[in-house]
Amino acid sequence: MQPVEVVGVGNAIVDVLVTTSDEFVGEQGLAKGSMTLIDADRAADLYGLLGHRAVKASGGSAANTVAGVASFGGSSAYIGKVNDDDLGQFFADDMNAIGVSFDQPPGVGGPTTAMCVVLVTPDAQRTMSTYLGVSALLEPHDVRPEVIDGAALLFCEGYLWDVDSAKQAIRKAMDIAAAGGTRVSLTLSDTFCIERHHQEFLELVAGPVDVVFANRAEVTTLYECELDEAVDRIGQACELAFVTLGERGSLIVDKGEIIEIAPVPVADVVDTTGAGDQYAAGVLYGLAKGLPLPEVGRLGSAAASEVISHIGPRPERPLSDFL
Repeated sequence: MQPVEVVGVGNAIVDVLVTTSDEFVGEQGLAKGSMTLIDADRAADLYGLLGHRAVKASGGSAANTVAGVASFGGSSAYIGKVNDDDLGQFFADDMNAIGVSFDQPPGVGGPTTAMCVVLVTPDAQRTMSTYLGVSALLEPHDVRPEVIDGAALLFCEGYLWDVDSAKQAIRKAMDIAAAGGTRVSLTLSDTFCIERHHQEFLELVAGPVDVVFANRAEVTTLYECELDEAVDRIGQACELAFVTLGERGSLIVDKGEIIEIAPVPVADVVDTTGAGDQYAAGVLYGLAKGLPLPEVGRLGSAAASEVISHIGPRPERPLSDFL
């Protein structure tokens, strides 16, 4: 296949997004604003209740990011695992339709394709129920060198670190990237994920990873200290780090030098789903194009502002408008 600029590796999940009430969230026994892992039966029940009025999209953190890269006009590909079922076919069709190369052979038998039911309440909070299905069972043989060869950046999702075979698949992808001169980037994904794999994440940031993405909670959890010290430490550990701070914008830490990036104002925050994913999309696109770091950060902020202005984790307006 032709080389692309950004290759993502992550959980291949179909997002099922529904606008609903606080009362419905409570009736379902869900903690508002939380992410709960569910089994196949619970996923089928929720989908049966909500599927008729849901917005579906191929999702997962890294998948959302490479979709954003494509929206900027960049070239991207994705490595993730789906099954040979209706949702798996939807995921593949949707990714290719938006310009992301996805030709991963589907699994046969075993767990079904992953699904995340996202309940969005009127205050823009998202309550997620995630069935990981076959997505968490990515294996080293699913990572094909020809997908990564020639890419400018590899983008890896920390969520996959919970399953040993998926962990080995990411390590294989990182090795292929390093051997071919592709920069390796990693999103820390979640504070609970960091706590479960604390020492390994510290070693990744200080070792094979060139570019790190984290929010305030994630970077302070990683280094078990306050923000200023955590930013200083991540600057010493890796080549380049991007730390998002919500309404305060973000910080770029370039070999210890800190560049402050202002947020792009949003008139009405509708749904925060995918804000961090799209920030990473703007950054990766800018890095792949060799843009100056302040411009790279501005593209990240612009992409994040676009996605929180509507329901769903993917841009509705082409992100190329911000170039």
